[in-house]
Amino acid sequence: MSSFTPELTQQLAAELQQAQDTRTQLEHFSKRFAGMSIEDGYRVSRAWVALQLAAGRRVIGHKIGLTSRAMQQSSQIDEPDYGTLLDSMLYTCMPGQVLDIPAARFIAPRVEVELAFVLKAPLKGPSVTMEQVLAATDYVTPAIEIIDARIEQFDRHSKVMRKVYDTISDNAANAGIVVGAARVRPSEVDMPWVGAILRQNGVVEETGLAAGVQGHPAIGIAWLANKLAPWGEHLEAGQIVLAGSFTRPVPGKAGDLFEADYGPLGPLNFRFV
Repeated sequence: MSSFTPELTQQLAAELQQAQDTRTQLEHFSKRFAGMSIEDGYRVSRAWVALQLAAGRRVIGHKIGLTSRAMQQSSQIDEPDYGTLLDSMLYTCMPGQVLDIPAARFIAPRVEVELAFVLKAPLKGPSVTMEQVLAATDYVTPAIEIIDARIEQFDRHSKVMRKVYDTISDNAANAGIVVGAARVRPSEVDMPWVGAILRQNGVVEETGLAAGVQGHPAIGIAWLANKLAPWGEHLEAGQIVLAGSFTRPVPGKAGDLFEADYGPLGPLNFRFV
């Protein structure tokens, strides 16, 4: 039985909201509450999202994180995690444009290269398959996820890395999403072979293939639909689902120019200002 009461869950959600509003990081929840579970983390995350919805925000989709084996091992977890995308997080980059994104919106932003699935039909677990994901997808498009840390990544005293419960509570570290490159139907692209080059201030920092996301990005979408089912939730038509990063996160700050080149699918260029 969880030691997390509804009152404690609401308290931690309020702390996350204050951390976001003031851009002041919190100490690890997992250190304060030694018996914390993954389910507790998801309850806190949902309570925080509920606070933002009450303030007028709108759900536009979901994100999947910790999709690579290396990231799972470093987080001591054997599956991905997930969070909720809100309308306040969405940035659209027009072709040929370098989009300005306010650095002051974030605490410690990091940039990840991903593919986003936009759904034309709902996906309801518990037995969704990869084939059903592809059939329910309207189009796939390049996307940049901007992750952030309302809960500090490394403990300020011990320098110990935060645990997966902290990341999950923190809405799986989601803070922003950049879209605006080409849209393709799943049948029109060999998805595991979609690649990207990420430059920061003209220097190639990361390259990757979408196969790095569990072999095929659609596998994670099916996993998410099935994970949402016990909560009475599902993926809805029109929603954006970030399938997971196929590069390591690259830290950014005001003045940094990021150029993500997805080859035939086009670029996403933005600058923190």
